[in-house]
Order: sequence, then C-alpha cells, then structure tokens
Amino acid sequence: MKQITGEHLWKSYGGVEVLRDVSLTVTEGEPVCLMAPSGAGKTTLLRILMGLERPDRGKVTAPPGCRWAAVFQEDRLLEHLDAMGNLRFALGPALEAERARTLLEELGLGEAGTKQVRDYSGGMKRRLALARALLAPSDALALDEPFTGLDGDSRLRCLAAVERLAAGRVLLLASHSADDALALGARVEALRGN
Repeated sequence: MKQITGEHLWKSYGGVEVLRDVSLTVTEGEPVCLMAPSGAGKTTLLRILMGLERPDRGKVTAPPGCRWAAVFQEDRLLEHLDAMGNLRFALGPALEAERARTLLEELGLGEAGTKQVRDYSGGMKRRLALARALLAPSDALALDEPFTGLDGDSRLRCLAAVERLAAGRVLLLASHSADDALALGARVEALRGN
C-alpha cells in the first residue's frame, strides 16, 4: 500500500513563516483534504510533498520512484492547442486516445472538439487540467483547488471522475469546501494559519 508522510515540516519565505511543524500521512485508498484559509500553506505543503520545494526543517518519506500528477492553482495549459493536443503534449506516449476522449466527454468537454484552449471558458480550462492529471500515469495525485470556478453540474462530474480514477493512488486535495471532502470520503486535515 502506497503511503506518503511529511514529518515536522517547517517552511518560511523571506522571514514569513508559512508552515510550522506540520505532520501528515496520506495513504492509498484514504484521501486527505487539506482545509485552511488562503495563505495558510496548503499549496506550499503540496509542493513540498511532491518534491517541488524543500522544507526548512522536517522530512518527507515516499515510496521510491513515486510519480505525482497534479492540478495546480493555475491551469498551465497550452493555449494554442486543443484538448487532445494538450493531453498529447503532457502525456506523450502514455496517452490512450480513446480513454482520453471518454474522460473529456464525461467532464463535459466532448463538444469542444478542435477548439483552441484560448477560446475555453475558465471552467472548461479547469476541467481539462483535471483530465490531464487523472490520465497521467502516477502513484499519487495532488489537486490544488481543482473545482474552482465550476458550476454545480461540472463539479459533480469532476468529483465522480476523481473518485473513480484516483483508485489505487494516494489522493491529496486542497480545498475550501467541506462538501468536496465529504463527496470524496476524504479525511479533513486543517492547517492553522500563521
């Protein structure tokens, strides 16, 4: 069973403390939802657990060769490409075209066709960023406010896709919504703001 642990993590930027002695364990099959006010360190904690940043103190333990897929707060899409072009660029040979088309349809992006991402609404971009993360071969998923800007129907579609496709992976979600945690059966971990 895959497990990722952060032990006594501290992080400051320019003398401003963002994380203070945070410990967290996330296990495959037991999603965790980080909840805290903006600026309390949710994104920083995700980045440290993914290995994108180093803590000032503390350590992260993950399975050897642990592969992460992520939805960042910014969509990080290639605006001049369509949905499949973005997925092809990000996933390379790991892209299974039929599986990707099925997921895009499920997320309400099937009608987007060959439309360039620059012409997508904010919610469409968010759903494409989520599709990219869900389709990527990975051991762990970090989803940073993945449902921001989505209407009720789109949010439900995305939650259902995450629940189904996160199976067998470690799932860590940062959200302001207790409803997201409840829908995914996630354990809520509250970060205290500094």
